[in-house]
Amino acid sequence: MASSSNKRELKDTFIRGCKTAAPGTRAYYWDTKVQGFGLQVTDKGAKSYILYARVPPSWVPTRRRIGDATKMTLAAARRMAQEWVQLVAEGKDPAVVQRAHAQVTFGKVAEDWFTDVVRHQRKGKEVTTDVKREFVSRWGNKPITAITTLDVRDAVRTVNQRAPAQARNVFGYAKRLFDWAVAQHAYGLAVSPMEKLRAKDLVDKKVIRHRVLTDHELRTLWQVAETIGYPYGPLFQMLALTGQRKSEVAEARWREFDLEQKIWTIPPERMKGGAAHVVPLSDDVLALLNALPRFKGDYVFSTTLGKTPVNGFSKAKARVDAALATALGSAPNDWVIHDIRRTMRTRLSGLPIEDRVRELVIAHAQPGLHQVYDQYAWLDEKRTALVLWAGRLRSIVTPPQAANGQGA
Repeated sequence: MASSSNKRELKDTFIRGCKTAAPGTRAYYWDTKVQGFGLQVTDKGAKSYILYARVPPSWVPTRRRIGDATKMTLAAARRMAQEWVQLVAEGKDPAVVQRAHAQVTFGKVAEDWFTDVVRHQRKGKEVTTDVKREFVSRWGNKPITAITTLDVRDAVRTVNQRAPAQARNVFGYAKRLFDWAVAQHAYGLAVSPMEKLRAKDLVDKKVIRHRVLTDHELRTLWQVAETIGYPYGPLFQMLALTGQRKSEVAEARWREFDLEQKIWTIPPERMKGGAAHVVPLSDDVLALLNALPRFKGDYVFSTTLGKTPVNGFSKAKARVDAALATALGSAPNDWVIHDIRRTMRTRLSGLPIEDRVRELVIAHAQPGLHQVYDQYAWLDEKRTALVLWAGRLRSIVTPPQAANGQGA
C-alpha cells in the first residue's frame, strides 16, 4: 500500500479535520515536537497515533501503534510516545515493558497511593476507606492498565444512585489516584481513564442543605444519645455542644485537651482550613469528657480501647434513626449528621453574640492572617459564646417545667 507523509506540529483541530487517505494509500503526519511520533490515516478513515523508531533488539525502524486517535487525546498520546522514546534510548522494548506493567493491579497501585500520599492528609483514613469500598472492591485484582473510562463511569454512577454527594467525593479521589499513577511513570499507565470524564456529567447537581433540627428533634436526639451510650452517644452530644465538624470530634485525642485551662486545641492537620483551632470548653463539655472512659490509647471516642477513632457512623446513625422513630412516633424527616453543626450555628444567631465570633466558634475561614497566626484571638469571646450556647441547649434538652417535675 502506498503512503504519503509530511511534518507539522500535530494539533487536535488538525487531527479532527484530517481527511481520509486516498484509495489504496495511507497518510502519515509526523509531529515536530516529539521525534518519530505521528498520525496514521488509512483509506477507510481510521486514525491512529504511532511511533516510528528502531526498537531493540532489532534496529530496523518499525511503526508501533500507540492508540486510536478518535478515543485517545493528543496530549496523552504524545506523553506515551515520549515514554517509549525514553525506553528505546535505555535499550528496552516498550511492548515488553507494557506486558510487565500489565501484571500491576489496581489494588497494588492504590496501596502505594495510600502510603505515599493519602496517609499524610487530614482525611486520609476517610479517603482510604472510600476508595477501598468503591474501587478496590471492584478492580483490586485487575491490571491498572486494563481499567477503562467506562469502568470508572459505571462505578461513579452506582455511587451516585445512592449518595450523590459521596459520588462527587469518590470521583475526585479516583481522579487524584489515576493522575498520581500516571505521574509516577512506574505502572505502565500513560493515560488516566478519567481524562475525558467530568463529574458534572456523572453526578447529580450538588444540593445545598438548609436542614435545621427543631427543639423537639434536638431534645429527642440528646435523649437518644444518652440511651445508646459510649462511644457514639456522647460523641453526638459533643457535636451538639461544640458545633465542630464530625471528623474533628470523632478523631479527637486526649492530648489535644487541657482540662485545667478548659481548652481544646485541634491541630492544623485535622482542620479543613489547615490552621490550628482552639475551642473553649464549657462546663457541660467538661462534664461530658470527665464521664468518658479512659484507655491506654489516646483517642477519645473509640471501639478499640483508644487505639483508633470510631468510624462506623452509618451503623451508628441507623441506630439513632431507629431510636428517634420510636421516640418521635414516626421516622424523623431526612437529616444528616452535619445538620447538628448547622443547627448549632443557626441557634448562635439567636444569642447576643457578635457575628464574627459565631463564625470563629465553628472555625469558618477568616480573611487575612488571622486564622494562621492568631489562633488564641477572641478566646474570651468564643468562650462566652459557647457557654451561652450550652445554657441554651440545656434549656432545650431539659425544659424548665421538666426540670421542676411538671412534665416534659
